[in-house]
Parts: sequence; C-alpha cells; structure tokens
Amino acid sequence: MRRRFISLFFTAVFAAGTLTGCGGSVETTVQTSGNENTAAVEENKDVTLTNVSYDPTRELYAAYNELFKEHWKETTGGEIEITQSHGGSGKQALEVANGLEADVVTLALEYDVNAVQNAGLIDEGWLDEFPESSSPYTSTIVFLVRKGNPKNIKDWDDLTKEGVGVITPNPKTSGGACWNYLAAWSYAKKNISEDEEQIKDFVKSIYKNVLVLDSGARGATTSFVENGQGDVLIAWENEAFLSIKDYPEDYEIIVPSLSILAQPSVAVVDKVAAKHGTKEAATEYLNYLYSDEAQRIAGDNFYRPSNPEILKEYKDVFDVDVNLVTIDDFGGWNEAHEKHFTDGGIFDQIYEN
Repeated sequence: MRRRFISLFFTAVFAAGTLTGCGGSVETTVQTSGNENTAAVEENKDVTLTNVSYDPTRELYAAYNELFKEHWKETTGGEIEITQSHGGSGKQALEVANGLEADVVTLALEYDVNAVQNAGLIDEGWLDEFPESSSPYTSTIVFLVRKGNPKNIKDWDDLTKEGVGVITPNPKTSGGACWNYLAAWSYAKKNISEDEEQIKDFVKSIYKNVLVLDSGARGATTSFVENGQGDVLIAWENEAFLSIKDYPEDYEIIVPSLSILAQPSVAVVDKVAAKHGTKEAATEYLNYLYSDEAQRIAGDNFYRPSNPEILKEYKDVFDVDVNLVTIDDFGGWNEAHEKHFTDGGIFDQIYEN
C-alpha cells in the first residue's frame, strides 16, 4: 500500500469567502463589466449571465470570469456581466429548481445537475454537451492535518482511532461530503472486507470521530483551519491546497492510499437561458472552460485540468499517480445516491446509530 506524505510551501494569501454549505444560506457576489445589461444578445452581444456554483469554486471563477470577459469582448465586441452565486451544491441545485434563475450551473456532482434537469430546466443529454462528460476540471479527496502531523495520520484507517478528531461536511447536504464518504467506503471495501456490514462498521467508526458535521465544504474548512477544531480535515484537494497557500507554516496535506475521482459538472440551464436570451453566451461560457487558458486557471486554483497535456504541467503540484476509484464503481450517481444518501439510506443508518 503506497502512502504519500506531502508538505507544501506557499507564501501568497488567497481571499476566502463567507462559508455556506448545501444546507446553508446562499451568498451571491457580482462581478461587473462596467456596462448595464441590454435586452437581447443578438442585438449587440452585451449580456448578463448568472452562474450558480458550489462553495469551493469562488477563487476559480473569480479568475475565470475575468478571462471570459476578455474573450467575449474579443469575439463579439460586446460586454458581459457575470453574477456568481456560491453555496453548498445540493442547496444550490434546490434553489435553481425552485426558481433561482441561473443561466448556467457549475455544481459539485452530476446528481445535483440532474436534480435541476428533473425540475424541467435542463434538456436531456446535458452530460454529453461538453467534453469529458461536461466536467472541465476534476479533483480528489485528501486529508489536511496540522504541521508535523501530530496524530500520525497516513490513511483512512487512522481516522477510526480513538482520540482523532475528524472534520468533514454532511453528505446529506454537501456534494464534497458525498465524495468524502464514498472514498472512505471504497477504502474499506478494498482493504477491510467485501462484506457490507463490515464496511458499514468501518465507515461508522470514522463518523463517530467527527467533531463537526458542517453543511458545506468551505464551512468544514473554516471549522478546521480558522476555528482550530479537529486533527484532520477530509477535504477537496483544491480546498486543502488553498489552506496551505494561506497558512504555509501550519498545515500539511496527506494523500491517502486510495481516493476517488471527483468530477464537478457544468450545464446550461436551457429554460432560463432561453428566457433570458443568453443561450449563446451561456454555452460559450462553459465551452471556454476547456480552452488552454482556462485549463491553466483551473490548475492555478488547484483543480486538475481535464486536458491531460495541461495536467502534466502541474505534475509537481498534483499526485497524478494516486489510486482513484470513480463513481462508476458505485453504479453511477443515481444508484449511489439512492443507496447511501436518501432518507433512511446507509449514511442515515450509520450516523444516527
């Protein structure tokens, strides 16, 4: 079993946003172009877009939106204003389904986009509308520990030990937390037992050590990093890197022997974009995420570019050889969600008992 310990040193400081989770309140920030929106894209190419996203993409889209404004100006001659909304992925999907008018959604997982589709707002076939199953960047799940790793945490089994305080969001409300849970489940299945009851016991022993079950990924980061709670944060890889960037002398990243390929999903909200006359801009906004420039912005913000050649440029940042399972190992998101995260599912069974 390969176990890697990574200590990273950065000196720049990133600007962290207000923290919400899937079950938390929604925070909206507006990045303006300096021009008021006009009624129709086809008249002069000036447009306003709303991107409803999840918690940890704040820094990524703050940078990408500036790049896209330049691209839109160069290709259409018009101005674009981008309204950015962040919150927990599941809550964001629910908000859009219930009337929050997003032109595009950029959420933590396919299941949340499907929830918007099921509300009649996204056309069939969205998963194939953009390359890589409409996932322009990926991530994985790692551990963030305090400098020196005082609890000697190296792998998932260390999170079950007595006296180890774990911080992770709630998979009932947070997309990132679902990835965390499934990664732990996969480790137990491979290393503990194929027997489901023993797997449940292993995952339950991790959640018994959870001190704070925040509603979203950024909230969990705040609990661990800013509030000093716990010994280990189960985190999106990009969240862990951002914490190192902000506090290079205080934290370290542990890459477990097995993790999961986390694939955030993007989609045009077809019904809303048609209503707003923004379909052209919305489609290009997501399509341009696959450009070389945007892929490097993803890498600079510690997301793994979907372009394998550009990902190679970040081989000194990411462990590109980490052992990753995928959602396909769970039968896809519909099957995984039904089994593990619906009311009365396995998570409820192990956490409530």
